[in-house]
Amino acid sequence: MSTETLEKAKSAIPVRGFLDIKNIAIPQGEELVKAILKLKEEKNAVILAHYYQPGEIQDIADFLGDSLQLARQAKETNADMIVFCGVHFMAEAAKILNPTKKVVLPDTMAGCSLADGCSGEGLRKMREQHPNALIATYINCNAETKAESDIIVTSSNAETVIEALPKDRPIIFAPDKNLGRYLSKKTGRDMILWDGSCIVHEAFSMERIAQQLADNPDAKLIAHPESEEAVLKLAHFIGSTSALLNYVEKDDCQKFIIATEEGILHEMKKRAPHKELIPALVFDESCNCSECFYMKRNTMEKLYLCMKYELPEILIDEELRLKALKPIEAMLDLSKSIK
Repeated sequence: MSTETLEKAKSAIPVRGFLDIKNIAIPQGEELVKAILKLKEEKNAVILAHYYQPGEIQDIADFLGDSLQLARQAKETNADMIVFCGVHFMAEAAKILNPTKKVVLPDTMAGCSLADGCSGEGLRKMREQHPNALIATYINCNAETKAESDIIVTSSNAETVIEALPKDRPIIFAPDKNLGRYLSKKTGRDMILWDGSCIVHEAFSMERIAQQLADNPDAKLIAHPESEEAVLKLAHFIGSTSALLNYVEKDDCQKFIIATEEGILHEMKKRAPHKELIPALVFDESCNCSECFYMKRNTMEKLYLCMKYELPEILIDEELRLKALKPIEAMLDLSKSIK
């Protein structure tokens, strides 16, 4: 491959989101897996992957987890390069925690509807309207939004964090109104909610799920708290991504209807191979599952090119990084008791 071809591919990253190199031979199948593992060893890299990633990426990851687990792994790693297989805000958080390490993401267009819908400027305006409020922000947001927050939460630790905040201070919760509403009920804290939601979890249909429960009376519905209130009211169990996994693995029930991103089923089947797992239905009757388009932008081929050329790389202005670091570290300190 010529230098000109590579430079052209690099220059197109802001538009395409990934290295799109024409006429390059990329290994396939088992050879691709071997090539990625070889690159990992050569570059002293660690591959972190979210449970919503494609199954083949989950299988090759060094660490698989939800947002809280991956934030911890990113902070603790000794690798020289962090290869983050997830969405952009997750890789950005890894860079915030590891300023001296190279952090790469297979496709920078792997975004998030929650992160896209909440801005630092918007939070500043809310703080002006409620000057005594503390801002607790869901980790599904960009660095500018984190920098305007007092503390970050994940779905795994949100209840613990909210309950730990001073009772005499109002709370602004952003950007997921469904998670915020759920937490308000769980903790008894009134919160000022940012009007945002996850396009995946809002796609579930209460009517179709109710029919699934009627057709499967021996099944339990489990749901992520980003789902709408009507779906949560039907759920037998509500929890974070990791909590849903643990519940399926340990509960005596043998059949579950799963109301979260379908990528979680890959790990669930590994942990509970003898149990029946049914994806919750969405409004669109042409689709029987809910899949995050952004999470699935990462592929094994993009992962290979990302590791080989160490691009796209996540870079953050140092002043912004330091501001965003404080609320993340506050979260990690409060979350030490959560596994």
